[in-house]
Order: sequence, then structure tokens, then C-alpha cells
Amino acid sequence: MEINIAVVPVAGHGSRLLPATKSQPKEMLPVGRKPVVQYVVEELTRVGMERILFITGQGKSSIENHFDLNHELIEILRETGKEDLLAELDFERAPLRYFFTRQRQLLGLGHAVLCAQPFVGDRPFAVALGDSIIGMNAQSDVVRRMAASFIEKKADAVVAFEEVPMDEVHRYGVAQPKERGDLFELADVIEKPSREEAPSNLAIAARYIFSPAIFDALDRIEPGKGGEIQLTDAIRLMIKEGGKVYGMCLREDERRYDIGNFESYFRAFVEFALADEKFGPDLHCYLEELLHANHP
Repeated sequence: MEINIAVVPVAGHGSRLLPATKSQPKEMLPVGRKPVVQYVVEELTRVGMERILFITGQGKSSIENHFDLNHELIEILRETGKEDLLAELDFERAPLRYFFTRQRQLLGLGHAVLCAQPFVGDRPFAVALGDSIIGMNAQSDVVRRMAASFIEKKADAVVAFEEVPMDEVHRYGVAQPKERGDLFELADVIEKPSREEAPSNLAIAARYIFSPAIFDALDRIEPGKGGEIQLTDAIRLMIKEGGKVYGMCLREDERRYDIGNFESYFRAFVEFALADEKFGPDLHCYLEELLHANHP
């Protein structure tokens, strides 16, 4: 069984990043030299995905434009002697097929995944959130490892998890493992529990592998707060009905960069910029001088 289809939800408003996201998607905000969603696509390309379906919404056309071939720009670079910049457009020629569909009502992540059902059909598929980068410069193969475990365990789902401080568990879907390990079977998963209710500090980390059974679960769960269909609730239903759902922990070098608010965005940008081979060393010196000047 080959898993080569990925669904990338990118329909959210990005309201926590206003005004930067008033007229452009948060997924198109630059982190270092590239927009967030390009890192996500490059990660998926490296792990063997061949078709990517973006679940978009209003105001997201720049994502489609970004992954389209821009022959005019290529000709301008050649005619003006800037052929050295053509390498920056190599992502346009990745061996991928892109597809786009609209989430016409923003009814939560679960509803966004449900929008992929006509495209996915009866095949297993990956889901990668378009506002989260896994690992510095997206150098992660967690989706490949998850897909391999999905096949080996004959699972219904495999979900990526990361350890977070207990004070932050209320922000995430949190795992209740049957036993701890790099790969573990889930006894339950709870959406945004309080610190006292949380069964662990393992938070869902923006990557999933699903069988088509997830669509049936999404069809049957009740909408939650704000009328949204929660993906975590559908995973929980699968577990309760006897489905085999596993969690996989991110490795230490697979830190998740969540571009969901300004604090995490600023930190991600600085880290990626400092890691840049060309500009990072000078930036590092500049920051040291700046910090010394402000705090002698």
C-alpha cells in the first residue's frame, strides 16, 4: 500500500496575526527566505507525496499563484542577467501535482479534512497543517515514518505528537497513551483539556496519516464550540469504536514551529534567519551588537 496523497488545510483567517494577515494568508508569511507553506510542501515532497490537495478559503489565491509556474518571471530573470536567482524557483518544478478546493464555510479543521473526501476516495492519506513547520528548514521525515507505521500496524490512523509544558496543554489535543514510547497506541485523545484533566503532556503536532474511516467519523460527530467539527473528536470516536490509532513522537531535532501567533512567528523567523548559510553569520553579529548596545 502506497501513501502518496497529502491534504494541506490552509483556509483559516489567521486572526491572531492581524494586521499582517488582513490581505495575505498566514501560510504565505515569510520565515527566513520562504513562505511557511513552501516549507510544508518541500517536507511532503521529500517523503514521497505525489499529489497535494490544498483546502483553501477566501483570500488564499496567493497560495495557488505561489506554486504555479511563472514563465514570465523566469524570462525576466534570464533577460536581465539574474539567472543565479532561478535556483530559488526550483520548488516550481517539484514532481508534484497540485489540487485546490474551497472550504466554503469555516467550520473547523475536521470540516476542512472532510472537504477532501471526494478527492481522497478510499485511499489512505496524510494531513499536514499549512501553518506548522516541522524541524529547522523542514528537515523532517516524520510523515514517512508515520506512513510506514500505519502500514506495518494496519492502523486506522497515526498522529504526530510533541511534548509541551503542562501549562500549555489547554491549547492542544492531548494523548492518553496506553504506554509511553516513540510509537504508542492511543487509549484516548482529549481536545484542549485543563492541566488537571490532561492525561499527559503529549500534544498533537500538526501531522496525521488517516484511513478513509476518518470521513465516517467526521460525518457522525456532533459540532463543538462555535459549530466547528473538531478533528480530535473524530479521532476519539475512532478509538472508542475499536479503531487502531497510534501516536508517534517527534524526535528532538523535529521541533514544531507553529506560525499561529506573533510570539511563535517572530521566534521562528529569527531562528531560520540565523540558520541561513549566507546571511545568518552577519545577522548573528548584528544582533549581538544590537543587544549589547541596548543592554551594556
